[in-house]
Amino acid sequence: MSFQEHAIKTEYRSLIDNVVQKFYVPLLNEAVSYKRAVGFFSSFSLIEISKGIADLASRGGRIQIVASPYLSDDDIEAIKKGYADRDEVIEAALLGQLSDEHTDYYSMERLNLLANLIANGVLDIRIAYTEDAKGIGMYHEKMGIIEDSDGNKVAFSGSMNESSTAMSLNYETIDVFRSWYDGGERDRVQLKENAFYSIWSDCEPSIRVLEFPKITDALIEKYRKKAPNFNIDEEQFPPRKEGQRGLSALPEDHGAVGARIPQNITLHDYQKQAISAWVGENYCGIFDMATGTGKTFTGLGAISKISEDLNDELAVIIVCPYQHLVEQWVDDIVKFNIQPIIGYSSSSQKDWKKRLSKAVRDQKLRSEKRFFCFICTNATFANSFVQEQIGKIKSPVLLVVDEAHNFGARSYAKLLDERFTYRLALSATLERHRDEEGTATLYGFFGKKCIEYSLERAIEEEKLTPYKYYPILAYLNDEELEKYEQLSFEISRHVIKSRGGKVKLDSYGEMLAIQRSRIVAAAALKLVRLKEVIAPYKDEHFLLVYCGATNVLPPNADNSDVDEGDIKQIEAVTRILGNELGMKVSKFTAEENIDERNAIKQHFKDGDDLQAIVAIKCLDEGVNIPGIRTAFILASTTNPKEYIQRRGRVLRKSPETGKEFAEIYDFVTLPRPLDEVSGLTEEQMRRDLALVKNELARVLEFGRLSMNSMEASQLIWEICDCYGLPYDLNNDEKEDPYGDIEV
Repeated sequence: MSFQEHAIKTEYRSLIDNVVQKFYVPLLNEAVSYKRAVGFFSSFSLIEISKGIADLASRGGRIQIVASPYLSDDDIEAIKKGYADRDEVIEAALLGQLSDEHTDYYSMERLNLLANLIANGVLDIRIAYTEDAKGIGMYHEKMGIIEDSDGNKVAFSGSMNESSTAMSLNYETIDVFRSWYDGGERDRVQLKENAFYSIWSDCEPSIRVLEFPKITDALIEKYRKKAPNFNIDEEQFPPRKEGQRGLSALPEDHGAVGARIPQNITLHDYQKQAISAWVGENYCGIFDMATGTGKTFTGLGAISKISEDLNDELAVIIVCPYQHLVEQWVDDIVKFNIQPIIGYSSSSQKDWKKRLSKAVRDQKLRSEKRFFCFICTNATFANSFVQEQIGKIKSPVLLVVDEAHNFGARSYAKLLDERFTYRLALSATLERHRDEEGTATLYGFFGKKCIEYSLERAIEEEKLTPYKYYPILAYLNDEELEKYEQLSFEISRHVIKSRGGKVKLDSYGEMLAIQRSRIVAAAALKLVRLKEVIAPYKDEHFLLVYCGATNVLPPNADNSDVDEGDIKQIEAVTRILGNELGMKVSKFTAEENIDERNAIKQHFKDGDDLQAIVAIKCLDEGVNIPGIRTAFILASTTNPKEYIQRRGRVLRKSPETGKEFAEIYDFVTLPRPLDEVSGLTEEQMRRDLALVKNELARVLEFGRLSMNSMEASQLIWEICDCYGLPYDLNNDEKEDPYGDIEV
């Protein structure tokens, strides 16, 4: 088929156009020659260059690649001053770009294909760099020429670079010229071809082009594992159905059997860019997005993109930590032309196991049933039945994990394996608190961050509301302080060194630390201070009082329990608001089922007969209550993941309630009143510092982005002055043998 029979545009923009499927693959399938000048040489760029060449190579076509070495400033300086041989420096730089990070199926198949093509003389790589009187530099031109058997040629150039992300970022563009068109296109093709020939032959002024046999030998040795797979393009990019459209298009009749973005939903530019970067990472990566900035829609947009790109031959597994989060997802999933199978212990789909096994079976047997979506809780995902069904899936599988930081725990991390060709992690706080190993596991499996959309940026760009922050001081009473100090002393005797040399608590020490945190969470003075600060709001609506929570979600449970101390606190708060202040309040805890929670949220949103919610865990579990205007946070967590998420959920926009800004009252608990600190012994001071530093870190974080940041700054100055701490806690130069351990 001649190039002239293809509908070739003069410009391709990578988010609007799937450049690989609409340009590279169709043309290279018909080509006999492919000449390409790219940016930097790396194994990642080679993978991108390989997309579309399999059919060309299988027919004996010729492929010529010119790439530039990535030279550091030190490399260039060494060459300039004659410290090292130029070719040796370049060779070392090139070898350093052959990565060991590639483990997914498609990347390894493509590298194996390339290594075979080099070994068989089908593909030739030469290295170019600039050189003049000023020294050596990098060759940056990006262009290509593709030729068919009839002598028709297509030349292209522009900002597209074969990096791991640029193939799909929406600001990347290539301009295209066709040899059979007049109006200057034929001349532009000839100019590009002449330029490539001159460069390839090392005849271009100021550009040196060399062959590096050691590099090609290294490519062959490192990546050639078996015979080449010439069907790799067809496997990864199946032929597209007629009438399929791009990211913003969904047929009004929802006729596609797969995910599509509906016409009435328009993604923000940052969401589109996140999806594009994820596509560029071979559909693997992390969406690190502040709570309230649209992680769910961005995730569903990514699912829609890969579903369309793979011609809907895809199984999607979505995992959330809690039942109500699953249901929140389902509310949005169905908007994207997906009918999910909903799996957890009390799912409304009582036959979900039967539905799942049928979907897996149908996908293998029926061509119109190639797409299905299963959404479940973490606990259900770990269930042996679900794991067995996932193992039976033959088509590509996309794993999407919401609140993905939970999967750094060993019980879940062991389930992350090569069954999942494509991967997407969603989290506002992926880094696990004091768990470097778990955090590394997440990055190792899911890959790079495709977007990092901070809460600060979200407020600046008006995706979240601004807020005022009021830190409210509370102290331990004499009885609480005595228990706190005794536990601190006991904890200090259970500090051990880990294998890496870092200190940590042994299992008994961790149990003692939990007991101590409960004392802080349930400090009696918090209730006294709460009544003082909430009294002016007794006639207001859209209030949340957030109580302490000391239990974590068990690995095999869909819902977390609450501690007896938590119940006592929430009952006391409810009594203060309801009985003593005469407010209309409702509890929001694990005791209320999903239907009851939804009813409470609706009454709260209506703002007529419910003024305040008194809750445990809802801010940690991702419950979406955007109407919250004023939050009183009694739960004094020291875990940045938790308090950053809690703040983000209070800042959700709510046009229905006229919320222009939020207010956060944060109950900051110290061991003792500040005027008593000067009389402490050195040992008492040291035991105080663990709690003091953790509370200060939260005040510093909350205060820095608030509308009234001076109030927090004043309190920080007072506390730091009393305890002799630097105002910038990150630059505390005092020796601390226990590091992050709260002793």
